[in-house]
Amino acid sequence: MEPAPVTGQLAVVATPIGNLGDITQRALDTLRTADVVAAEDTRHSGQLLHHFQIDTPMLSYHEHNAASRESELLARITAGQTVALVSDAGTPGISDPGQRLIAAARDAGLPVTVIPGPSALITALVGSGLPTDRFTFEGFLPRKGKERAERLAELQVDQRTVVFYESPQRLTDTLAELAKVQPERFAVVGRELTKRFETYYRGTLAELAAGFAATPARGECVVMLAPAAPPPPDGADALAGAVSAALAAGLGVADAARQAVRLIGVPRRVAYDLALRLQQGEPDPDDA
Repeated sequence: MEPAPVTGQLAVVATPIGNLGDITQRALDTLRTADVVAAEDTRHSGQLLHHFQIDTPMLSYHEHNAASRESELLARITAGQTVALVSDAGTPGISDPGQRLIAAARDAGLPVTVIPGPSALITALVGSGLPTDRFTFEGFLPRKGKERAERLAELQVDQRTVVFYESPQRLTDTLAELAKVQPERFAVVGRELTKRFETYYRGTLAELAAGFAATPARGECVVMLAPAAPPPPDGADALAGAVSAALAAGLGVADAARQAVRLIGVPRRVAYDLALRLQQGEPDPDDA
């Protein structure tokens, strides 16, 4: 005898990123009829539910309790309940712990449905005026150390539009780091998206870095970098550019060489020797 099919589901519900008018009727219906709402911050999401007169019970689900809460939520779905997953704002699973629960439900063979709606990523990208045919989303950049240096070096040569989230406290430093290597690269910063004071700041990285240094940002920000210029047809120039960018981002000689090998595809010894010469201030022999 075959087991009865699971009648419960995980409903991934997108909620407004600022303007409450952006919520969809389907999202409201799902939140009202769900058995429980799993929220990244129950106080924040509680205000949303209260505004729309929704009294569905809530449970917290965030990065600090995801491991312990996961089995409980999966058991509820297996038992036939609908669990509505919401984040603080926007679409769950984008740079928040919701991705883990979604993956766990899929791995367990449980039904997952997505109620689409607001997303800071797509809102900012479309509103920026930058190319949208090819882009990469980086979430939140690593805060420090080798991992951050490697990521910044990658962004400096990426020929797609680059989108990432940044807190207002770190925005000025991040723009300054990027401008140090590519001051003339065009970029856009979106702030307070969908809210009353929504603003897009456009200019070179040098201009944006100086502007936010003088007047620090307030509110959550989305940063977008225009596609990097393609490397010159000369392979040596492309290698020199990749190695220089990696060194400028703070990587050591060995890591800069490894980065160049991955991006350009040259022998590691060639990349290492060039990185060593550039770090010591010696000219690239191909430029002599």
